[in-house]
Amino acid sequence: MASQTGVRTSRVLYGCMGIGGTWDTTPYTAQDIAGAEAAVNAALDVGITVFDHADIYRHGKSEAVFGEVLARTPGLRERIVLQTKCGIRLADGERPGLYDLRGPSIVRRVEESLTRLRTDVIDVLLLHRPDPLTGPEEIAKALASLHGQGLVRRFGVSNMSAAQIEHLRTHLDVPLVANQLEMSLESRDWVEAGVLVNTPAAADSGFPHGTLEYCGAHGIQLQAWGALARGRFTDGGDSPTARLVADLAARKGTTPETVLLWWLQRHPARIAPVVGTSRPERILACRDAVHREPDLTHEEWYDLWITARGGPLP
Repeated sequence: MASQTGVRTSRVLYGCMGIGGTWDTTPYTAQDIAGAEAAVNAALDVGITVFDHADIYRHGKSEAVFGEVLARTPGLRERIVLQTKCGIRLADGERPGLYDLRGPSIVRRVEESLTRLRTDVIDVLLLHRPDPLTGPEEIAKALASLHGQGLVRRFGVSNMSAAQIEHLRTHLDVPLVANQLEMSLESRDWVEAGVLVNTPAAADSGFPHGTLEYCGAHGIQLQAWGALARGRFTDGGDSPTARLVADLAARKGTTPETVLLWWLQRHPARIAPVVGTSRPERILACRDAVHREPDLTHEEWYDLWITARGGPLP
């Protein structure tokens, strides 16, 4: 995904959901700011330039502490690509959580994000989840307004299928540049769907078939959230998959975290993993995924897949 800011976009994104303190409205603290700064610096140290947010992360506090880091680091904003999302409203009192892509809501959420992030422009805005009650015409009008005002440079989606993206694209005057989906060695529906066609197991795959191919054909970058599988294969696990990941890391002279990211990057869809940990040491362990080409053979990639799925391919 090329940047319009002159910043070279990294092959790995840093997901900021883990910074900002607690998942409630308790104010963030100086310790939370320090933790965010440590995580951001670790990401910068390994060469990550794209930082992924959402307005709901930590009830807005993830964006706010990142804004604090930007304010205390002169010149940092000009060296990064800032991405955020809108479209989910968290539960509030007796009202349940819901999705909201109505035009005024999109504009309001973007304005709030800009204030928290202490910036004049968002480089990439993703629509976080589909809202079945809002038509694409209304969404397109809001995005055109944000783009025309210079508040958002580019747009994308998250958790959407090929059909949903195409329905939206037909009403847009601006391109969609990204689709962020859960993709990892643990969450494998995205790759399983491609080989389970014409088998009984296809009914159990929740991934919309053809979405990878559609995004590739239209220049829409696939971003993988949950890319490190929540530490299942790296944090001292003793499963067959964790042992294989560790063995490959030792043989390749890298880390288990890098092997997991390489497994995504090795796929021809050119997937960009999102690293969401707030632990600096774990962020630093992803360095080779930023700087080295995925060092997995055809057979090694399949070994990881087959071991993780716990049985042979159909």
